[in-house]
Order: sequence, then C-alpha cells, then structure tokens
Amino acid sequence: MTAPAPAPLPVISPQVRRLATVGLVVGVFLAALEASVVATAMPSVIRELGGEHLYALPFAVYLLTSTVSSPLWGRASDIVGRRRLYLWGVVIFLIGSALCGISQNMPTLIAARAVQGIGAGALLPLTLTMIGELYTLAERSRVQSFISGVWGVSGLLGPLLGGWLTEALSWRWTFYASLPFGIAALIIALRSLPETGQPRAANLDWPGAVLFTAGSGLIVWGLEQRQWVLVGVGALILLAAIAVERRHRDPLLPMRALRDRLPRVAFAGNLLGGAAYFGVIAYLPLYAQGVTGGSATAAGAILTPMLVGWTLTAIVTARLVKTVPLARIAQAGFLVLVVMFAALIFAVHAPLWVTSVLGFAVGTGMGFAMLSLLLAAQEGSPRAELGAVTSGVLFARQMGGALGVALMALLIGPAAIETGGYQLAEGLRRAYELSLGLVIVAFVLSLLLRVIPASQSGRASERPVSVE
Repeated sequence: MTAPAPAPLPVISPQVRRLATVGLVVGVFLAALEASVVATAMPSVIRELGGEHLYALPFAVYLLTSTVSSPLWGRASDIVGRRRLYLWGVVIFLIGSALCGISQNMPTLIAARAVQGIGAGALLPLTLTMIGELYTLAERSRVQSFISGVWGVSGLLGPLLGGWLTEALSWRWTFYASLPFGIAALIIALRSLPETGQPRAANLDWPGAVLFTAGSGLIVWGLEQRQWVLVGVGALILLAAIAVERRHRDPLLPMRALRDRLPRVAFAGNLLGGAAYFGVIAYLPLYAQGVTGGSATAAGAILTPMLVGWTLTAIVTARLVKTVPLARIAQAGFLVLVVMFAALIFAVHAPLWVTSVLGFAVGTGMGFAMLSLLLAAQEGSPRAELGAVTSGVLFARQMGGALGVALMALLIGPAAIETGGYQLAEGLRRAYELSLGLVIVAFVLSLLLRVIPASQSGRASERPVSVE
C-alpha cells in the first residue's frame, strides 16, 4: 500500500519569517561566539587546572560530540520536524556551558564540553536546513550572507572578548558569556519559529551514532595518549559503523546521496579542510603566548583575522553563486589554502603580525571552499534528504576538525606545549606541514567537480548543480 504524500508546508508570512530568522541568527551567534571565545582561554585553563597533556581534549571532545550528534539532529528533524529539536539543542548547549564554567578539573571540563558539543550539534545544521526551507536559492544567498556577517562579528569580537574576560575576570566567564545569547535565542524561537519539517515514519540510526562516537572517540583519545592499539580499534569500529550505515533504512549519514560524486567531493573536501583549519586554530593562542610572549588578549587577536577572513569570503561567495560556477569557487578556495599553508611553514619564527596576515588568507580560502561545497550539496539534494545532507557535510567538516586537533597534538607533543618557545614553534611547523598535505589532496579532489553555469542551478527545478 502506497503511503500518502506528505502535506505541503504551511504558508509563512514575511513578518513571521523575519522574526524566525532573527532567532536562528542569534542561535548561530551563540555557537560562533563559543567557538572563538574558548580557544583564547585554554592557555589560562591549563595553568589553573593543570593537565597540559590533555590540552587538545576540550577542543577535540567538543568537536567530536557536536560532529556525531549533528547528523543525528539533522536526520531526526527530517522525521519529527525542526523546531522542537532546535529548542532542545539550545537548552542542552546552555546546560553544557554552565557546567564548563563551574568545572574544577580537566576531566570535568572535558565531560562538560562533551555535553555542550551535543547541543551545538543541533544549532548550525538545523539553522541552515530551516533557512534552506524558508527561502529560495536567491533569497537564501542573501540570508546566508547575513549569517556569515554574524560569524564575522563573533570572529572579530569573540577572541578579543575571550582574552579580556580571561584577564579581567576569569576564564570561566568565557563560558558564561554564551548564556544571555542562548536565552535570547530560546525566547525568540519559542515565540516565532515555525515548524518547517514534514514529519514522516522512520527510525533513528542509534547504532550508527553509537559506533561513530565510540570509534571516533577511541581514535582521538588514542592519538592524544599515543596509544596506537586504541587508534586501531577505533578505526575498526568506524569501518563497522559504515557497514551499519549502508544497511540502515534511515542512516546517520546520507549514504544514498554519497553514491553521487558531488556529495562525495563535498564530504571529502570538508573533512580535509576541517582537519587542516581546526587542527591549527586550536594551537594558535598557545603559540601567541608560548612563543611570542603575548597576553591572553594577544592570543585572542591572532584568531580574529582567520575568522574574519572566512566570514568576508563567505559573504562574497553567497553573491558569486549567481554568476560563478560553484566548482570554480571551491577550487579557488582550496588553491588559496595550499599557498597559505605553504607560507605558514616558513613563518613559524616570524613576528606575530605575519602569522595574522597569513591566517586571514587561510580564512578566505576556507570561506570560498566550504560554503560553495555546502550550497552545491544542498542544491543537488531532494527536500526529504536536505537535513541529512546538510548535517552530513557539516559532520565531515567537524569530524575532520576533531581528528585534526588530535593529530596536531601528536605532532606538536605535550613537552612542546608545556615548555613553549622554539620547541613549540617547531611543533607548529610540523602541524602546518600536515595541513598543507591535507589541503593539497582536497584541491586535487575539487578538480573532479564538473563546471555547470551558475544560471542553470536552482532548487525550483530540483536539478543538481554540480558533478555527476
């Protein structure tokens, strides 16, 4: 017996849509602020709580739980609707933030960051999914430009705010700072956010989520502790997770979509780019203090150019999609990343401003590459798979970040993190070399994208916009 077709989405007035968008933007600002503020505080955190050998774990665990939960949130939103899950995501994120602020040791902080990451896994993918349903492609480009502007404001203010809060009050306030924005997002969403999903019968992929969490967690922990048996076991569990995904009716990752080259390239590009970018950005504040002798505010300032560069070029990309093929934008972004990571290898002993300038260029490459691949994947996906595909691409980026942070910790070493100076700079050089290798592979993969004129794309026709 054929299942009845889902009811059409309700007509949403422009005023309600604007209010809903404001609430979603505040939620994005919440996630973006936390991402940029906390990295600045970590050198002060390890000085107070100790655990230099665990330096990477608050980053990696947050990225890991947000990564694994992200496609679960996205798939669940395809099943039960977006609004309810978005609200739960905000609540869990706020609980995790409060627990981080009151942590008294590194294990407690790491556990609280895991809770925070679970909530964060809902914010960005559900926001982008709902924007994809509320707006057409042309309108969505303008809205995502605005969202990118929010990332820019947080990228500009977040690291500086984190440095100032750490010096003037305590590193704990870098976590408490997200609470008022989260409460505001929650109130606005409760009052104005419409339900955009089309609920349907399906099963959540809990086995896949558990296996991905266990496998990825073992790899991250094994790399951090140099326990190669754990790394091997984690890799085997990830292979088992993929096998489960291939047979599940509603898999955590969009396995049907990944049969096509476009989502595969988008997935791989985000995985490699995320590992290169987030793996390095976790250690730049430590570099600013441990190598150049800067303050916590200076450590925050070194992150600002990278985040602002990403934001500005994401805004430009949202406008370029009307005239420039998405494949060309992605290729240009990865080429910039290749050149800039090569330059960073030779700049580890240069003045701090040189690293900041090169970091801005790295951010521009990420802005071009990441958004163009996401838009292409969205446009090539049917509505029923939109949440899974969107969160799947973000899954790849964040998973790359979690693994990248752990790999960089392995290359830099706990001794360099503790002593700083020349040893830390040379460790960071090795991290740059790994990042360069990753983005070279991503650039080569981007060349597989078949160029289709921008004028031929558009969700209205439900026609793919990129490769076959």
